[in-house]
Amino acid sequence: MEPSVSYPILLTPGPLTTSEATRMAMLRDWGSWDTAFHAITASVCADIIAIAGGETTHVCVPLQGSGTFAIEATLGTLVPADGKVLVLDNGAYAQRALRILQVIRRDAEVLRVAEDEAIDARRVAAALDGDDRITHVVLVHCETGTGILNALAAIAETVAQRGRRLIVDAMSSFGALPIDLAVTPIEAVVAASGKCLEGVPGIGFVLARRDALAASAGRCHSLALDLHDQWTYLERTAQWRYTPPTHVVAALKAAIDQHRAEGGVSARGARYTANRRALVAGMQRLGFRTLLPEVLQSPIIVTFHAPGHPAWNFGVFYREMRDRGFVLYPGKLTRIDTFRVGCIGAIDTRTIAGMLQAVAASLTAMGVPDGATSAV
Repeated sequence: MEPSVSYPILLTPGPLTTSEATRMAMLRDWGSWDTAFHAITASVCADIIAIAGGETTHVCVPLQGSGTFAIEATLGTLVPADGKVLVLDNGAYAQRALRILQVIRRDAEVLRVAEDEAIDARRVAAALDGDDRITHVVLVHCETGTGILNALAAIAETVAQRGRRLIVDAMSSFGALPIDLAVTPIEAVVAASGKCLEGVPGIGFVLARRDALAASAGRCHSLALDLHDQWTYLERTAQWRYTPPTHVVAALKAAIDQHRAEGGVSARGARYTANRRALVAGMQRLGFRTLLPEVLQSPIIVTFHAPGHPAWNFGVFYREMRDRGFVLYPGKLTRIDTFRVGCIGAIDTRTIAGMLQAVAASLTAMGVPDGATSAV
């Protein structure tokens, strides 16, 4: 699966390295009013719903833009002006959801835990029991800032038992980790094209309960981000309301076809898990230490503590790694010096082996003996 290209491999959580078939799908033009393009959109939406088992309860609404656009559209459309949202915060993307709620003037409460601690369903229960004004709960399934995986099923059941509605940011999990809308009570799942489905960036999509979306007419704070309007227009005309990213849609169709051929969610998740295991084992041999214990670690992205050596500098390390053909992400934590390595995309353990060789060579070039940290 090693890409036969000269540009760097993206070991990041999106944008990510895509397959040649996905890139090739973007080499022709599509008219947005063309019935052939309408068929691609319909196929993508049907496939996405099927991946999550939501055929009888949910609809898929695609939206131009990054995943953050889709998060804002979801919050602005599904949460009424007099609603109140409990944000479950153990990382940067929950904090972004909170910022969106503040900007669109929706009341919000925060249940905040440490960035290396998973959300506990018992604490969610206590927060809901203590405030009957809360109507919705926002959970980030996999926090991309650290790679931590939160307990979706337990939290969803806790929220449903108390008659509240759950909105899930599944940006970094959808397509690789199980989400079953047929058995898990979720009002909306939000994800994007350029993550575990291995498409290119440019589309967010929302899997919303049909009844909840139908009840949201006229509620959104924005014209462009109105999910109800986007959905009803698409249902009525088979077209997007405004110019769609046609090449991105075509690439996503190709990526979903490959997802199915690989074996779906379970196979995609298994490949990413193998990547993570090879990555963590190899980095530990080089002296690096992971931020998270294995029990909390998703197979999506791994956060490593920076070496404690005085010659360490992430900017230099980044350039050394890029010169050797690999692009990594800096850390997203403010209190600890870290960096992140993605396990997703059109890569496999052979890619990880090459990356580990590049890490060793980069450390040598920097004069850093290994990845060992000072006391944290």
